[in-house]
Amino acid sequence: MTGRLWKMYFRQYQMIIWISLVVILLLVGTVIGLASLESFYRKMTIATIPMQFLMAGIHAAIFVFMYLTFLQGGFAKLDKAPIKGKDVLISWNDVIGMQDAKQEALEIVQLVKDRANVQKMGGSVIKGLLMLGPPGCGKTYLAKAIATEANMPFISMSGSEFVEVFVGVGASRVRKLFQKARDLSYGYGGCIIFIDEIDAIGRQRTFSFGGGQETNSTLNQLLAEMDGLKGKDDNIVVIGATNAFEGHMDEALLRPGRFDRKILISKPSQTDREELFKFYLKKVKAETDLDTGRLARRAVGKSPADISNIVKESAIIATRYKKSAIGLKEISEAFERVDLGIKHRLTVTPKEKEMTAYHEAGHLIITYLKAPSKTVFKASIIPRRGALGVVWSPEREELHSRSKTQLLQDIMTKLAGYAAEKTKYNTTTTGVSSDFNNAIKMAHAMVWTLGMGASGYIGDYTGIPPEQLSEQIKMTLNNDTNSLIRKCLDEVMKTLETRRDILDRFANELLQREELEYDEIIAIFEEYGVKESKYDDQIPNEDLNWGANA
Repeated sequence: MTGRLWKMYFRQYQMIIWISLVVILLLVGTVIGLASLESFYRKMTIATIPMQFLMAGIHAAIFVFMYLTFLQGGFAKLDKAPIKGKDVLISWNDVIGMQDAKQEALEIVQLVKDRANVQKMGGSVIKGLLMLGPPGCGKTYLAKAIATEANMPFISMSGSEFVEVFVGVGASRVRKLFQKARDLSYGYGGCIIFIDEIDAIGRQRTFSFGGGQETNSTLNQLLAEMDGLKGKDDNIVVIGATNAFEGHMDEALLRPGRFDRKILISKPSQTDREELFKFYLKKVKAETDLDTGRLARRAVGKSPADISNIVKESAIIATRYKKSAIGLKEISEAFERVDLGIKHRLTVTPKEKEMTAYHEAGHLIITYLKAPSKTVFKASIIPRRGALGVVWSPEREELHSRSKTQLLQDIMTKLAGYAAEKTKYNTTTTGVSSDFNNAIKMAHAMVWTLGMGASGYIGDYTGIPPEQLSEQIKMTLNNDTNSLIRKCLDEVMKTLETRRDILDRFANELLQREELEYDEIIAIFEEYGVKESKYDDQIPNEDLNWGANA
């Protein structure tokens, strides 16, 4: 053990060491004193020692409790044991599905390890790294891999652990955390602090007397610790992770000198999802001929945590079926269970079931004919998550922006259930409520926010206070919204009336089988000579070719 480690342990436990030395000296002095007394007084003194120890212990316990509670922040006790980098057990190769983020993180690891050369060049050592991204994408995993790669002690905390009812407790915990990190940095040459959900203490401060003082004081202490006011030579890196948008964080926390680097961790791409499926399928017993590329295409928009959950769920399903290995059927069922929910066998009347079948058949047909960016994987009239039926149609690929044409296609697919009920029964059910809600929200955003209305009003009118907008502008924008809805509905009604034979066929198939899979859906359309609409991203702003594929 090196001399620096001995010094580190002395810094951490110096109070215990000094108390132990004092107790030993007192015991030695007591023995010498008793030896110098006469026999009678020595026996009397020894007889009273147990009672004296008992009373002293009671007084000491009362004093320690009062001292810790009122003077040393007893409520701010920090029970966080550091983990050595080599004991984290997450290697760099274990981090899959975030190649760009890994590249940036690797650069930071090299800067931390090569700290001396950075300072020699006149640069400053990295102090803070902020990871931004949706949940389940591997922020904590990447932080642990950084600790392993840098071979430094790792202290992990959640932002909520700093927040308490009592003012000052959070700030005290921040001080204790950084003091522990300084001791570890002194002994091991560096330390990594990971604060998950840092938005719990790092959100924008409120400067008022109404509340928020505890959060403000905690954040202020974190800012002071990261500002290098103490321990300038300590090689401490603070890694924060949050699902919140960067704009929700306090500006003082994001300025240079605190969180020097930011890494955006997004959901995995097609290639990353394929690697993730290969990685997780190796951990279970799976058939060797599984097409991971097809699974990756089916998992558009899924996070690494979602993919891990799907594989685990498929293993449970395979066990239930008493199979020796996971196959495509089990993974498909796991997809459905995660995305659609568990099936619920409700007692429904024949009429209600028939109207549900026509409702879902409408969604299926319009999605297949009018929404080329989606794939219809399944249609079902088995109740799930409070809905009597569902059409599962995920996107074919990641879409980071949507054209006017695609938005109109989405509105048509949402109105298709209503149109199918209207076409068959000339009446509708309450099953259209959520469809209408989503369709009107999308049309409203197109007109009021994105400048896609027929009247030509350009701009985000939701950013203007309502009292500053004239009634004429409001009426025009609302008319444009209604016009979009009406135009989409007319196109859907026309398509379903033209292909009434396909609508009746799919409704009858659903009534007989209750569920239709992708291959069965394609086969029925091919039987009628209808081809699936093709996705064309070369003209992203082109209006819909109304009447196409009808």
